[in-house]
Amino acid sequence: MATMNRVQFQAGMSVTQFMELYGTQAQCEAALEKIRWRDGFVCPMCARNEHYVVWHGKAKTFQCQACRYQTTLTSGTIFHSSKLPLTKWFQAMYFLTQAKNNVAALELMRLLGVCYRTAWRLKHKILEVMAERESERQLVGHVEADDAYFGGAHPGGKRGRGSENKVPFIAAVQISPEGHPVYAIFSRVKTFGKADVAQWALKHLAAASIVVSDGLNCFTAVQAAGAKHEPSVVGTARKSSAMPCFRWINTVLSNLKTATGGTYHAFNFDKYGFLYLAEAQYRFNRRFDLSTILTRLLYAAVATGNRTEAWCRLAEDQR
Repeated sequence: MATMNRVQFQAGMSVTQFMELYGTQAQCEAALEKIRWRDGFVCPMCARNEHYVVWHGKAKTFQCQACRYQTTLTSGTIFHSSKLPLTKWFQAMYFLTQAKNNVAALELMRLLGVCYRTAWRLKHKILEVMAERESERQLVGHVEADDAYFGGAHPGGKRGRGSENKVPFIAAVQISPEGHPVYAIFSRVKTFGKADVAQWALKHLAAASIVVSDGLNCFTAVQAAGAKHEPSVVGTARKSSAMPCFRWINTVLSNLKTATGGTYHAFNFDKYGFLYLAEAQYRFNRRFDLSTILTRLLYAAVATGNRTEAWCRLAEDQR
């Protein structure tokens, strides 16, 4: 009998537990206030603690006694100026962190009972939080890396490398000394040229890392980051899926493509692909404790700052 995978079979946070913690607007506000000001209110202008609570209709405002600056609980966070109740935000974050696979904006629309544009805006703002949180991640030690493509089939077009309808990205997985996957990075790149791979390596690889790849020439550029490159050339006589040195990168990529293909059927891969890759990366790197991933995302949402819908509609190279 196979040994149970404790990561896959962990309980996580049930719907009942979620509703007990965040079922009302008051509960969500209390949780957010504790996350934002763990030791009590701090004025964003002068950093003083003394304040009054001023009500503008139903809007609760915190006014600093020293400088008179007024702020709300959500000002300067990802929730900034949102007309949606926090309960909807928390529900969206719950679904995006607890689902085994992805949750499309259309499905989120039905789950939350909102219009499609609202669901799209919610999802993309949350993806922005995930992307910014993961943007500086570095892998260290033994790393399996591969070139991959993100996107759908293009009838009559090229397949694989050179396809007009797919965006290139580098997938890399850090392997523990015991041989288990720890962290992953899915990074959009312009090309699989040495200059782009060198730039990727300088940002995402710690010095003295050992990178195992399939021998694609561009991966020699990881040496720019002080990493060692160990190519295992894949030819016609053998497939990478049959090679133990590529076990985890192949597994992770297969799961990524299965989850993506089964959830998303129509979005602009070239424009928004980096966000959907960041979503998969964020969840993978926090998969060991699903009971706390929502709380961690809330902390990140407060720290990210205001991101408007116009900002969320920009492509990666326009930000």
